[in-house]
Amino acid sequence: MTDTRDLNQVRADIDAIDQDIQALIKRRAECAQRVAEIKLAEILAAGESGEPAGEVVYYRPEREAQVLQRIIDRNQGPLAGEAVAHIFREIMSACLALERPLQVAYLGPEGTFTQAAALKHFGHAAICVAQNTIDTVFAQVASGDCNYGVVPVENSTEGMVSHTLDNFMDSPLKISGEVEMRIVHHLLVAKHTPAQAITRICAHQQALAQCRNWLDLHWPLVEREAVSSNGEAARMAATIPGVAAVAGDMAAELYHLDKLAEHIEDYPDNTTRFLVVGREEVPPSGRDKTSLIVSSRNKPGALFTLLDPFRRAGVSLTRIDTRPSRTEKWAYVFFIEFEGHMQDENVRGIVGELEEQSILFKPLGSYPRAVL
Repeated sequence: MTDTRDLNQVRADIDAIDQDIQALIKRRAECAQRVAEIKLAEILAAGESGEPAGEVVYYRPEREAQVLQRIIDRNQGPLAGEAVAHIFREIMSACLALERPLQVAYLGPEGTFTQAAALKHFGHAAICVAQNTIDTVFAQVASGDCNYGVVPVENSTEGMVSHTLDNFMDSPLKISGEVEMRIVHHLLVAKHTPAQAITRICAHQQALAQCRNWLDLHWPLVEREAVSSNGEAARMAATIPGVAAVAGDMAAELYHLDKLAEHIEDYPDNTTRFLVVGREEVPPSGRDKTSLIVSSRNKPGALFTLLDPFRRAGVSLTRIDTRPSRTEKWAYVFFIEFEGHMQDENVRGIVGELEEQSILFKPLGSYPRAVL
């Protein structure tokens, strides 16, 4: 039998702790406001001295990554490190919004996994702006209309998103960060829609591929249609009779859809990686990745020549992919991703060799590795 006096005491302790937490959050928010005032004063002072005034940089990707990593490292439970970091991410997001809310473009419409990735990385105080295509995400950031953009780049089962890679060829933008999302797909239908009424299953082509085996087994005779995004598929399921969508929880909630089947992805560890793109280079965080585009002359051993500097420097490659160069028939460029920052001494040595050997060399940015 529960002791009412003990329960009341525990509840009183929780109330007191909540009050302490609220007071500390207030202090943290006031410090964030002070940071904004100091940054603005520095910019104004530079302008008065005749130096270029520049723009106040409120968001520092490397600083936020360091803070979240320390939170995870010192966590002692009982909450999981990821849960604690998520709480602090939202506190940091709200405090940053006191300085200036971030405008973040993402591949829309609402309800996509890319929107979920943007919220995971920037928190719910950021203003997320849906875009119809990956191209327009890049354009919104390049023009300055949005501070950052979030685009998908790689799925653990289906590989690279080639359209994202192609956009880097001509874009001046830099990679500012990465986000990893565990992808869970459901088969969604409008409220009270029976299974026998489904005549078409819609989703982004990557989502259809990630659920191919399950769909082949359970819905082999139903037409599948690739659309621009899972969010668009969910919108269609909500408005067009007979359409089912492959999408996630956010889309189901947003469009008020029923789950005809849950967890239909073929592989339980299905994960998609997203890139955060911005206009500024990111200083070292101490736990970084670097991405670049490189193309060498077409000769025997060309690829080995490009990769050997990494081996000799002891730098681990995390990704290498190829895309057509679009400037010469049957010529290709390599997208190379590796651990380390462009400012690291051993990376500078690699970069020097690659620049000498390459006919095209374009750094895409160094950025903090995904924390969560």
